[in-house]
Amino acid sequence: MARPRIKDVARLAGVSEKTVSNVINDYTHVSDRTRNAVREAIEELGYKVNLAGRHLRRGRTGIIALVVPELDVPYFAELARHVIREAEERSLTVLIHQTGADRDHELAALAGFGSTFVDGVILSPLALTADDLRDRADAPPTVLLGELLEEGADHVAIDNEQAAREATEHLIGLGRRSILVIGGRDDTGLGTAEARTRGYRAALAAAGVAHDPAALLPVTSFRMPDGAEAVSRALSGGARPDALLCLNDQLALGALRALHEHGLRVPQDVAVMGFDDVEAGRFSVPTLSTVAPDKAAVARIALELLRRRMDETSGPAVAEASPDGVRSPQDLVVAHRLVLRESTAQSASRAEPA
Repeated sequence: MARPRIKDVARLAGVSEKTVSNVINDYTHVSDRTRNAVREAIEELGYKVNLAGRHLRRGRTGIIALVVPELDVPYFAELARHVIREAEERSLTVLIHQTGADRDHELAALAGFGSTFVDGVILSPLALTADDLRDRADAPPTVLLGELLEEGADHVAIDNEQAAREATEHLIGLGRRSILVIGGRDDTGLGTAEARTRGYRAALAAAGVAHDPAALLPVTSFRMPDGAEAVSRALSGGARPDALLCLNDQLALGALRALHEHGLRVPQDVAVMGFDDVEAGRFSVPTLSTVAPDKAAVARIALELLRRRMDETSGPAVAEASPDGVRSPQDLVVAHRLVLRESTAQSASRAEPA
């Protein structure tokens, strides 16, 4: 049986081929009645949209790249699922690339991998600098995730500094004063760890709690073994914390293991707070309190920004474009919330001092 074509759909729905095309492309100026008739005809005939042909007619491939440091970090895997879902709704295919936080790999992604097969890039950089982003006239449309490197690119993230401040305030509100920061970095850098450390210090200052530089425990990478090693090293060195602020959930899960091996109870002896709200934290023992970014919103907003940039490269500039025909970069902040579970449960009584 011959594959149904757009004219067959038009004939069955009793409309023109142009109307069918308008429905397929989700144009707004089509009545609900006509739209439903076309969709019913498409379903009855089993018509499949020729996405490759549609994209090529627009001068596009229909492929975007999601570029992240490490795919086996649960946060990025969960984010990728949301990005793919949002892309599918826009008839886009997602190429996922792992950089390993290597600057050359990130630069290659920023340049579209030296090819024209990528229409746009959603990039979570760790090694790039602001200078790397300034000279990119021939680069594909790009949206950055994470901390803002400069104002010259569209950007989506939560307010990491404010989120860490709220998490620290929660721990202080539990009566905890000796709070170690697993993954903390006390410098002026633009990274996520630096922003979260600033939020931690701001909460201490507001509560009148002195900051001890030794409370910041930097790590080589943000994985469970690194969290476990950092906490074990601190405890073996004589540290006696009553709370841990871990700058991602992987570090927190490793920290839970280290605390257990040192005979410390969570949350009675040490309260533990993570970041990212990955699935494993909902099933750990105890379950993990964490900062939950709205990952679905990060993906949706990133795709919306990227799609607009892609449209600018193949069509008229939009209303809010600047006089030179280029839309001003947007820096959008996505919501977050504290998810409080057993690792900071207020009902758990602390051990009395010996």
